[in-house]
Amino acid sequence: MSIKSDLKQELVTAMKAKDEFSTSILRMLNSSIKNKEIDLGHELSDDEVMSDIKTMVKQGKDALADFQAAGRDDLAEKQQKELAFLERFLPEQMSDERIEELVREAIAQTGASGPSDMGKVMGAVMKQAGGAADGNRVREIVQKILP
Repeated sequence: MSIKSDLKQELVTAMKAKDEFSTSILRMLNSSIKNKEIDLGHELSDDEVMSDIKTMVKQGKDALADFQAAGRDDLAEKQQKELAFLERFLPEQMSDERIEELVREAIAQTGASGPSDMGKVMGAVMKQAGGAADGNRVREIVQKILP
């Protein structure tokens, strides 16, 4: 079964349970997927659906940081709940130690020698990670390790 059909089934279940919170988020997610399909002109693959979920999570994290900076604890709390709900659909994230291993391998493979090679290293690590590592965490680790 595809991720998209799993999401639709979860939406039906949430609606039957009268779970307004889950229903709202799942409707937003399904709507985003449908809009992306219309834009691209084809049905999304599981990888494309996963990419859309990652985008929503990233946007949610950005909004959370903004809410916290503005002192809007009420909105920050709601955003955190939404993020926790959406992150259930993402693959388990890699540990920092595993990311460091991948960064060291990528530096060796690409022959990176300084900050100007950060893009090469980031690209290689993100490709290896296959979506199981947050780009911001990878960037921080690359900056820490790259000479």
